[in-house]
Formats: sequence, structure tokens, C-alpha cells
Amino acid sequence: MAGVGKHFAYIGRDDFVLETDMGERIQEEGFRKALMEDWDLDVEAYWHQSARSVKMPRRSPKQVHNLIFSMPPGAPPAKVLQAVHRFALNEWALKHRYAMVLHTNEAHPHVHVVVKAMSEQGKRLNIRKATLRAWRRQFAEHLRELGVAANATERAVRGQSKTFLPDAIYRVNKDPNRESTYLHERAKTIYGDQRGNGRLRPDPGKEKLVATRRTIDRGWRDVSSMLAATGDQELAERVQRFVDDTPRPRTGSEVHLQEILLRDTTRRIEPETRTR
Repeated sequence: MAGVGKHFAYIGRDDFVLETDMGERIQEEGFRKALMEDWDLDVEAYWHQSARSVKMPRRSPKQVHNLIFSMPPGAPPAKVLQAVHRFALNEWALKHRYAMVLHTNEAHPHVHVVVKAMSEQGKRLNIRKATLRAWRRQFAEHLRELGVAANATERAVRGQSKTFLPDAIYRVNKDPNRESTYLHERAKTIYGDQRGNGRLRPDPGKEKLVATRRTIDRGWRDVSSMLAATGDQELAERVQRFVDDTPRPRTGSEVHLQEILLRDTTRRIEPETRTR
């Protein structure tokens, strides 16, 4: 419950307006408690806690899902929000309670959406990778209907393998005065007692990641060959350069570890810089 409240406070901060599935536009102080009570999250939290007390300890089920629908810089924010509205109505209306906020404080307009995990019919929303892929395609389709050029190309096809941190961990990691317990525990898992010696523990996901990249590279090279065969040599060469310049694939462990080591290195350098 505390985590849900903090997330609502974060997305609804400053002058951002929160919009609910009931068509309300909320901006006043104290909206978090009223919204969580309206969604009966306090009742569900109590019920799950009571049920767990007579069973073996286990992790509490999610009360809500936190989603972000984002577009690159230059996309019209109003249409991004409108596309999310259409998506939410199609996917969750009369089933799952939800609320959304458009953020324009960064170059890329994005919409934070909080969806109640348990539906009004008592069915839990489970989000899998296939679910996310289908949602991205729907979101892109709604944007195109509004005249915004968009597609749902997956990160792997774009040559990206970056694993994004959960929002709360990302914010903590950005703050130079705070430590991310999660990332440091992650470093211990990756390196064990040998942190900093350059020896990573074997990652079972690495082999699959490399195989996927190999398949995608072959696909792009086939595209380049077909373009060259049809006379579009310039575009064929651009596709080939894209494949050649694509960074090597990295697992989530490798990404997290790089961020930790970069942060540690920056902290060692900063005190010397300030004294000059």
C-alpha cells in the first residue's frame, strides 16, 4: 500500500493532472488515499495479509501494475495521451480500474498508467512478454489512426538489448546522494566476492540472447541483399552499416553491473575534481 501511494505521489506531482477510468481529472492534495480507497486496495491488502498469516510466508501479490507508454521527442503529447485513452478503453474498460498521467517534463512525451491488478469480476491481470508485445502493437495502431507515425518494432530488432530498471530503482540510482540497495545486491550476485576483477559469473540468458541477435543480424543482411538486388544500393548500404554498428548484446546483469561500476568510478573522481 505504501509503495502504491508513493507511486501515485510521484506521477501526480507538481502540476500534472491525473485522469481516472471514470473520467475524473484529479489534481488536488490527498488524492492518493481517496483513489486507493475507491479502488478497495486497502480491503484487498488486508485480505491477502490475513490469508498469508495461515500459510507459509510468500511474497504479496501485486496490488497494481505500473506501465509507461512513451514516444520519441517530437511526438505530439496530446495525441500520445489520446492514443493511451483509446487503448485503455479497449483493454480495461469495465474490467480493471486505472488512472493515467501525461508527463511532458522530458523530451519524449510519455504517459504513466496505473492499473488495478484485480478486476471488478475478481480476475487477476497477469502481464507476460506476449501481453506487452500485443499492447505495444495496439498502442502503435491507435497512434497511426491519429496521424502519428508509429510502429511496434521490438528492441531486439532495433539492435537494442538494454534492460530498463524499475522506476523506483531508476530514480534512486540517478540521485548522487542515494544508494540503490537493489543494484548493489545485484552486483554481489553477478560478481560474488570477485567484484571488480572483470570475471562475470556465467549467465544462463546470455546464450539465448546471442542466438537471437545472430538470427536478427541474418534477417537484416537478407534485407540489405534484397534492396541491393532491386537497385536501392544506398539504402542497402545503410542497412549493412546498421548491422555492423550494432553494439554487442548484453544481459540485464551486464547492464546493471556497468551502471554500478560507472557510478562508483564517478564518485571516486568527483572529490578530486571539486578540489581543483
